[in-house]
Amino acid sequence: MKREGYISWDDYFMGVAMLAAKRSKDPNTQVGACIVSPDQIILSTGYNGFPIGCSDDEYPWEREGEQTKYPFVVHAELNAILNTRGKSLEGAKIYVALFPCNECAKAIIQCGIKEVVYLSDKYADTKETIASKRMMSSAGVSFRQFTPSVGQIVIDFAGVEK
Repeated sequence: MKREGYISWDDYFMGVAMLAAKRSKDPNTQVGACIVSPDQIILSTGYNGFPIGCSDDEYPWEREGEQTKYPFVVHAELNAILNTRGKSLEGAKIYVALFPCNECAKAIIQCGIKEVVYLSDKYADTKETIASKRMMSSAGVSFRQFTPSVGQIVIDFAGVEK
């Protein structure tokens, strides 16, 4: 008899996206993404941060002022797409903590991802998110808000027998 209480594919992949977000060094917003093939295989992950070779200690993390993080940070979705290093993403699905901005939507559309599963849409009323939804709808990329079937997923390193 198989074990009961295992997590759904959606819970699993959003959990991986949320775990990837834990790698972000951004003091304000941590976003993770997980790209999955049509046959449920993880193709890539990403999180918001600076490009490879750009030190987290030498670039600004500020949100306001003369020097901000915005010209430098790579969003989680684009990071995950770039991390595939050219693998086909045709028909893939992306799980992401925050609804993609218009710039990430362009990359999602161009690389062939066909579904976006997001956790939060806190910027729904911004022109960037409105543009993102318009472009994805026009291009046939579906999007839906993630509804967890569990309240939390706990990773317990201490509970594993050594």
